[in-house]
Amino acid sequence: MTGFKALCLGLFCVLCATHIHIPIPSNIEERWKVMALDAIARTCTFMGRCFENIGVMKFEEFISMIFRLDYTQPLSDEYITVTDTAFAGVPVRLYLPKRESETPRRAVIYIHGGAYCFGSFKQTGFDFLNRWTANKLDAVVVAVDYRLAPQHRFPAQFEDSITAVKFFLQDKILTKYGVDPTRVCISGDSAGGRLAAAVTQQVQNDLEIKHKIKAQALLYPTLQIIDSYLPSLRESENGIIITREIAIKLLSLYLSEDETLPEAMRRNQYMPVESRHLFKFVNWSILLPKKYRKDHVYTEPILGRTNYSLPALTDVRVSPLLASDSQLQNLPLTYVLTCQYDILRDDGLMYVSRLQNVGVQVTHDHIEDGFHGALSYMTPPLYLHLSARIRDMYIGWLDNNL
Repeated sequence: MTGFKALCLGLFCVLCATHIHIPIPSNIEERWKVMALDAIARTCTFMGRCFENIGVMKFEEFISMIFRLDYTQPLSDEYITVTDTAFAGVPVRLYLPKRESETPRRAVIYIHGGAYCFGSFKQTGFDFLNRWTANKLDAVVVAVDYRLAPQHRFPAQFEDSITAVKFFLQDKILTKYGVDPTRVCISGDSAGGRLAAAVTQQVQNDLEIKHKIKAQALLYPTLQIIDSYLPSLRESENGIIITREIAIKLLSLYLSEDETLPEAMRRNQYMPVESRHLFKFVNWSILLPKKYRKDHVYTEPILGRTNYSLPALTDVRVSPLLASDSQLQNLPLTYVLTCQYDILRDDGLMYVSRLQNVGVQVTHDHIEDGFHGALSYMTPPLYLHLSARIRDMYIGWLDNNL
């Protein structure tokens, strides 16, 4: 019996190894460590799908359980007071510098990533980044926790984010925390980058909001959902940490309970006919720099093949790239960081082009050896030098521009 168990375990390991192995690009720093991290991610994905297929639990429930293992408590230290509270019912974690300041401080509102289904400001990586930001910049940092899909689908995530931001921008709250209302930044990574971009658009174009945003920082953001076959989605289809298949599955959970949507998105045949006029905003054959187009041929997605009644598909809060030029013109100083080995790379590159075209001041950093989700690996035992580089570039830009 013991021999049989060992045989089964061996076969399972071989299956996993076959399933999870992909070549790691030669220019990736710390290749063996990245290979191990990618293997862990793929193994978790594989197990999650197996559990879902045999009826043990949903894929997203299994991955959420793993994420929660990484949650932290709000621990203060000698430099920063850390507390968990709520802004108008939305959970936030506050990082308040302890040293005295003769003038009001700058502030950073950070919205975490996690494909709208996972994650929290409680994760070790985000807690570390926000604590680092508060300490290095002597800034007040507000980390926002929005409701997660699929229990809460769009627009819950946007509504929670804009609610927390509007609450913070009130005079009495800014005064309470000693914040200069002219020096506030909204930041976010991945899905949080999408929310940060959408919230910034809303704040800057809403005449009823008194205090505006000075800067926005978008770290490998996802900014559109209407074309699922951009060059970066093709090149990194089976890329490091996250694949096109998993991204589509999670995005579908965020948008709808319709189980046919993922397959339509895989084929790029899910947008309605009346959305044709929007594709000029994400036409990568025009908006992408030539070096990223390579030999890819642009083909417009097939429209009208399905009859989804999903207003979210054409909502600018889901796809900030769909904002008009007049809306984009009102945006503040912007920082965009993109990674070469990232299915979302082209979203950020196209946003840079569109913002530059309307005269917004943009700083763009592109990490040639970067990949999606790198900021999750800033603390031992999962520490990567890449994460520290991204962190330092982000903090450096904030220090110079906020």
